[in-house]
Amino acid sequence: MTTSNDQVPADRKLRILMLHGFIQSGHSFEIKTKALKKSLEKAFPAAPKPGHLKEYPGGLELVYPTAPIRLDPDDVVPSSSSAPGAGADVGKDGPDVQSESYGWWRRKGDAQPYTYEGMERGFERIASVLQEHSTEPFAGVIGFSQGGAAAGMVASLLEPDRRHAFETAQAKGGMRYPDSFVKDTGYIEETVHPPMRFAVSYSGFSAAMANAGLYQAFYEPKIMTSMLHVLGTVDTVVGEDRSLKLVESCVGGSGEGGKRVVYHPGGHFLPSSQKAYVAALVNFIRDVLGEDGGSGDAPAGGEKKEERAEDMDVPF
Repeated sequence: MTTSNDQVPADRKLRILMLHGFIQSGHSFEIKTKALKKSLEKAFPAAPKPGHLKEYPGGLELVYPTAPIRLDPDDVVPSSSSAPGAGADVGKDGPDVQSESYGWWRRKGDAQPYTYEGMERGFERIASVLQEHSTEPFAGVIGFSQGGAAAGMVASLLEPDRRHAFETAQAKGGMRYPDSFVKDTGYIEETVHPPMRFAVSYSGFSAAMANAGLYQAFYEPKIMTSMLHVLGTVDTVVGEDRSLKLVESCVGGSGEGGKRVVYHPGGHFLPSSQKAYVAALVNFIRDVLGEDGGSGDAPAGGEKKEERAEDMDVPF
């Protein structure tokens, strides 16, 4: 079924990939972002409700995959410990380590430069989700913490000519372009999914600060995808310098192809029920898609207090 005006399928949804943080799962991240999901559903309803997107008249769909690396209790230790397996987002109400703790990669080593062990598996999982939706692709990706870093990487990997950057860097000891992101059509190799239209990083960071030589191809040339960065002013888990390194790795300017930075007066959490920060996300998405909706103060859902992380020495 298609709309009569522009032949956009009437059931076409604004599909967004949601990447959870270290020591979370898709299920736990969905629970933590319940208020945000409710607000976005109100901001981007299905047609013919007021405020619907012309390009996506079917409304909103958020997809929450779980990372493939199951974490052990030893991966979650307080900052006072010298062990390499420390974690984040596991306060008193945090997830059960045995059932809800996964990561897109593990940090290997205590001192820089260190590597991200299992990153290939993390990208394989993401690529499989992207490929499942290749005929009705994602419009964007949103991630928190380690997932915020991954959101920037995914946006980068799907951009035109990024493979060439990896090939150049690989000759100098850099990481190989992930095989899982390559689709062989029989005539030409292409990425498993079209480029993202936007990406959003909450408390994310640049992998180049871990090992510039190994991971630089994600960020040079700079990420062209429109990206919103949301940072906590008192985040003690991911330092501002790590987040700003990712910001600096994105193109400047405003509007499409631009970067934006929003600060919230909190720590290491996603401000999912605070109107101003939800409105910033809604307006960013509308701007990127070229559709204004007068969203102003986006509806904010419930009044549940945001969950914060304990101070940790984080292995990602």
